[in-house]
Amino acid sequence: MEGTCDKREITCIKKSEPVLIQPAEMEPHGDQFYFLSNLDQNFNGAIRSLYCFKLDDKECGQPVCDVIKQALAKVLVHYYPLMGSLTRGSDGKLIVKCTNQGVPFVEAFANDDLEVLGDITIPDPAMIGNLLYTIPGAKSVLEMPLLTVQVTRFKCGGFVLGMTINHCMVDAISAKEFVNSWAETARGISLTIPPFLDRSILRSRQPPEVKYCHHEFMDIEDISNISGLYQEGQMLYESFHFDSEMLARLKKSAMEDGVISSCTNFTVLAAFVWRARSKALNMKPHQQTKLFFAVDGRSKLINPPLPKGYFGNGIVQTSCICTAGELIEKPFSFAVELVENAKKKVTEDYIWSTIDFFEVTRAGPSLDGTLLITSWTGIPFDTVDFGWGEPTQFRGIVWNKETVLFIPSKKEKGGITLRLTLPLTAMNNFQQLIDTSLIFHWSESKKMSNVRLIAKL
Repeated sequence: MEGTCDKREITCIKKSEPVLIQPAEMEPHGDQFYFLSNLDQNFNGAIRSLYCFKLDDKECGQPVCDVIKQALAKVLVHYYPLMGSLTRGSDGKLIVKCTNQGVPFVEAFANDDLEVLGDITIPDPAMIGNLLYTIPGAKSVLEMPLLTVQVTRFKCGGFVLGMTINHCMVDAISAKEFVNSWAETARGISLTIPPFLDRSILRSRQPPEVKYCHHEFMDIEDISNISGLYQEGQMLYESFHFDSEMLARLKKSAMEDGVISSCTNFTVLAAFVWRARSKALNMKPHQQTKLFFAVDGRSKLINPPLPKGYFGNGIVQTSCICTAGELIEKPFSFAVELVENAKKKVTEDYIWSTIDFFEVTRAGPSLDGTLLITSWTGIPFDTVDFGWGEPTQFRGIVWNKETVLFIPSKKEKGGITLRLTLPLTAMNNFQQLIDTSLIFHWSESKKMSNVRLIAKL
C-alpha cells in the first residue's frame, strides 16, 4: 500500500495498487470500435464526483469494496464501452476502441473517521485529490481510462466513492443513470433504465445543413489580458450559496424595468454571475465576452427521438455574446434576456445544425473571454443507494478556470450553490460585487465557515 498524508484534513490515507475490473460476462467486443457522436466530440475532459456514505461495520455484512467491485463487474456487461480506450479514427474524430482492458479500481483506507472531511462542498483540492484515483503521468486524454474508481474506507466504517469518468462518454444525465444502474446491481435488482448504447442515431446529416450562426465556436480576442491574470495570480476556489429568497430578489430586479415578464432561477443567476465575473476580471468596455451553457436536447429531439436510457451526450451548447461594457452598463434585464433567448433558440433544428457544424468544421468551442456554466440543479445525484442508504454528501468537481458549476443547495430546497475559480484579486472583487447586490451566504474554503453578509439590493 502506498501512503500519502494530508497535513490538514485526512491524517493519513493508504491506497492499494489499482486492479482492473473485468465484466462478469465477457462479450466479444475486442478490436471493435464504438462510435461517438459529434455531440460527444467536444466533451473530452473528466467528470469527477464524490459520494460519502455513513455507516459502521455492524451495518455492513459483506465488505463494502467487494460489493461495489462485484456490482461494477456486473454492470459493465451493460456498459461495456467504459472498458475501452479513446483513440482517433481515420476521420480525425474521437472513437472508443473496445479493448476490454477493464476499469482501474483502487481500495484505500483513511486513518480517520468520515467526519474529518467536514463539508465536502467547500473547495479543497488536496482533500479531493486523496479521494480520487488518477493515472500517474497521463497527460493526454488518449492516455487516460474512460472510467476510474476509488473506494476509501474510514475508521468509523463509512466510505467515500470517488469516480472519474470521461465527459465524451456521458453527460450529467447519463452519468447519473450509470451510477443508478451500478447501485441497483449492488442491491440485486434489475436496471430501472437499461442503457441504449447506439449513438449512431445522432450521426450528422448527409449532406450537412448548417442553418444557424454558432457563436459558441467563435474566437474572441483577449484585449483585457484575462489569460495573464489566471497565469500570474494565486487561484481561489470558492462556493457561494443563493437561497430561494435571494433568487426571488434577483428575479424582481431583472423584471422591474418591464423589459422581460418572467425568468427562471437558472437564467437570472447565470446572467448575474456573468456580469459580476466580467466586472471582477476588469474586462475592458470593448472586450467581447461570451456566456456558454448546455441545454438538454432529449426532450427536443423528435425525428428521430432519443430512446430512454440513451447513453452519451444528449446536451447541446448554446451561447450569447456582447461587449463587457454592454453587459455591465446596461440594465440587468439586458443580460437576463440574452440568456433567455440563447436557451430558447435550442430547438431540434438547432441541435442538428450543431451536429452538422462540427462535421463540416471540426471546430471546438472557443473559451477565450468565455464563462461556461454547467448546471446540475435538476439532477438528484444524492439519491443513489448501493444498499446502505443514500449518501450523506455528494460533490461534483470542476476546476476549469472558465467554468462555474450550479448544484442544488443542501442548505435549503430550491436554493442553488455555485462554485467557481478566480485569481485572488478577482475573487475579492467578485465577493465585493455580490456584497453590494444582495444578501448571500459565503462558504470560504480556508476558514471552513459560513458568513452571512447583509447588503442593499
